[in-house]
Amino acid sequence: MKGKYLIFGATGGVGGEVCRQLVGRVGALAVSGRNSGKLQDMAAKMSSRCYPVDAEDWDAVDTTVKQAKAEMDGLDGVAICIGSILLKSAHLTKREEFDAVMSTNLTAPFGIVRAAAKAMVSTGGSIVLVSSAAAQTGMSNHEAIGAAKAGIEGLTRSAAASYANRGIRVNCIAPGLVETNLSQPILNNPNTREISERMHPLGRVGKVEDVANAIVWLLSPTQSWITGQVIGVDGGLANCLPKGRA
Repeated sequence: MKGKYLIFGATGGVGGEVCRQLVGRVGALAVSGRNSGKLQDMAAKMSSRCYPVDAEDWDAVDTTVKQAKAEMDGLDGVAICIGSILLKSAHLTKREEFDAVMSTNLTAPFGIVRAAAKAMVSTGGSIVLVSSAAAQTGMSNHEAIGAAKAGIEGLTRSAAASYANRGIRVNCIAPGLVETNLSQPILNNPNTREISERMHPLGRVGKVEDVANAIVWLLSPTQSWITGQVIGVDGGLANCLPKGRA
């Protein structure tokens, strides 16, 4: 899997695993994230290029993508592994909380798609976003995050249609609950962990490897006939009833 790839959200659980899987398999790797210190440590260990940036700043994202493409002498794929979790019903959600969820989970990814498309419009490539099973199945207390991730799925399909004739593939992974730092408030409690595991028909929450495997697969040029897809990597959460509830 040769090529040149830029990973946003590289210091997160899923983004970090994507980078670990790509190291040594690609021609060049660039990592980006908000935590400059952690990002620099990571880049040093992986011998990758490092671009600290707040992904909610579209101008900074444009500059980052242009710089990464120039310094790697090309850009073949971008993975957008940024996001947050807010579990609140609509009537308890404050406006500033909703705005923060939308900014992190939809506005920032839109800006990255915009920048990546401009960078690859003459060469083609792959863009992979991350949605959530909550965008496809109604889950209590997921109103804000469900709305944002539904927007990601609409963005995926529309961008895939817009850029197909340019050779840019745009796809999306929709995970269930995955064991990361963001999910620890849920999974550190034995009761909520058990409930979460039982919600997934395969009987467990996800590992970062589960999601990263699919992202790396979609980034690869081997999948040159796949675009506009939302692929569930969710233990069956979005489409299957757990045993005993059918």
